[in-house]
Amino acid sequence: MTQRFMVQGMTCNGCLNKVKKAVESIEGVSTVVIDLASGRLSFASNTPMSLSQIKEVVPADYPVLAHDAQTMPPNKWRQLRPLFLIFAFLFGTVFLIHASQWNSAEAMLDAMAGFFLIFSFFKLLDVPGFVQAFRNYDPLAKRLAFYAWIYPFIELLLAVVLLLRFNVAIALIITTIVLGITTIGVIAKLRTKQTIECACLGTTLNLPMTEATLIENLIMLGMASFTLYS
Repeated sequence: MTQRFMVQGMTCNGCLNKVKKAVESIEGVSTVVIDLASGRLSFASNTPMSLSQIKEVVPADYPVLAHDAQTMPPNKWRQLRPLFLIFAFLFGTVFLIHASQWNSAEAMLDAMAGFFLIFSFFKLLDVPGFVQAFRNYDPLAKRLAFYAWIYPFIELLLAVVLLLRFNVAIALIITTIVLGITTIGVIAKLRTKQTIECACLGTTLNLPMTEATLIENLIMLGMASFTLYS
């Protein structure tokens, strides 16, 4: 028989794996499936499992509820906090580096390089997971799986090129094209009001796609365009 529950508090694939292993440890349980975004837990079992039995094995950090329980909507600020912190640290660092002798174009190049360096790092932590999430909304990645697989390396290469100031104009043009394509996909998904995972920081942090994703892309496109034509 198939049973269903709700699990709260999961924020990444590591959390999901902890809960999954705990449920799989129950005798007679098989085919455990967990949806990270919604918190839905389902599994097959030889005998009915009560809510208390599931709670006994699942870590207390992840409250288990009945499948039909009313849950509070996720707090967007809490979900997007890692993204805001990254931007705050990135722009803060760039400001401190250039504060003594400010040059807007140079500061933007370093900001974009830092952006690509950080974001490619998180994507490379789980490339298969990133590919799956990225292909849900990027128009080119949907058509060409190979593009999704090399995308983290494109970002890493752009970071290095911008830091070295090597063929900057070409790097900015590529940045505009790549982020422009992704932005089109983001806008299309936001218009459908579907809840999907944003792949901007890979899958480790499980960020939802919101207007913040669009703003992030538009900021990068604005900096690239300003630097390219300044």
